[in-house]
Amino acid sequence: MNSVPLRWRDAMDRALYGPDGFFVGGAGPAGHFRTSAHASPAFAAAVFRLVSRLDAALGFPAPFDLVDVGAGRGELLVALATLADEAAAPDTAPSGTSPPPVPLADRLRLTAVELASRPPDLPPAIDWTTEAPTGITGLLLATEWLDNVPVDVAVPTETGWRYVLVDPSTGEETPGPPLTEEDQTWLTRWHPTSGPGGRVEVGRGRDLAWAGVVERLRRGVALGVDYGHLRRARPAGGTLTGYRGGRQVPPVPDGSCDVTAHVAMDSAAAAGERVAGCAYTLMSQREALRALGADGGRPPLSLAGTDPAGYLRALAAASAVAELTDPAGLGGHWWLLQPVGVAVDALMAR
Repeated sequence: MNSVPLRWRDAMDRALYGPDGFFVGGAGPAGHFRTSAHASPAFAAAVFRLVSRLDAALGFPAPFDLVDVGAGRGELLVALATLADEAAAPDTAPSGTSPPPVPLADRLRLTAVELASRPPDLPPAIDWTTEAPTGITGLLLATEWLDNVPVDVAVPTETGWRYVLVDPSTGEETPGPPLTEEDQTWLTRWHPTSGPGGRVEVGRGRDLAWAGVVERLRRGVALGVDYGHLRRARPAGGTLTGYRGGRQVPPVPDGSCDVTAHVAMDSAAAAGERVAGCAYTLMSQREALRALGADGGRPPLSLAGTDPAGYLRALAAASAVAELTDPAGLGGHWWLLQPVGVAVDALMAR
């Protein structure tokens, strides 16, 4: 029996974050799809370089907040905490600056923001909460979070743009009510379309979500990493899809699969900029990782003759970075950096 059709935003919210939602129970995101944070330690290493540079730029604050919104099972925070423990104090400061008086590992305040229950094996030093804290000084991470913020879908009809309704149990769609004035305004500004039969994911709710976490920053950087697109090249027909067990599946919002859509990155960026009062920086993951020291270059073949084990390690590291920077895969991510009280240019200088 079919269930009552819902707007896609409401269906996604229930399917992903309801009592039996996809992200609330089960194995978590890592059990169903591959993210940059799960793919390779090279991603965490690059983010840690950003953390170290930001720590110095902020004057080595105590505490230094490291907040992960949409933390999954806390994997990235665990990796970053481990890197902080392993780092020698003099290495945490960029060239030309003095080392911090107290090692970063002793000043880190780690917070995972997630609706799922706290994993039983999570280190006790990581706080687990359903809402980002306020007054953050440090780095706020949102890696592949915005693409799972529930989004409405709209289609043009003879009587104007209307929301798409979806049956949560089957995925069957029907036209619904007209767009609100706010969503129509967003559509006109950020997603111009041409021709009949167009289909659009309305990103206004994601703009509000991003602005909401940016306003939690007192000083530092909010970093959003996600698949996305820009106004000049929105994908025709939208990007809504599903994932289950590592495979792409139809986006049926019944709680059995991830339901996701790419992010209108420039629209979200503008919303964060309005809140922060500072210009944002938007770059490809390939550019960002190279700026943070992960270039993916193959080691010289001569190394194989002098240090075979070292050559194999370097080759494996290069392969991992290559996956993270492949534009057809994870390298298709955008990095959105929204600073508050600090300059991004110096942080992302190669």
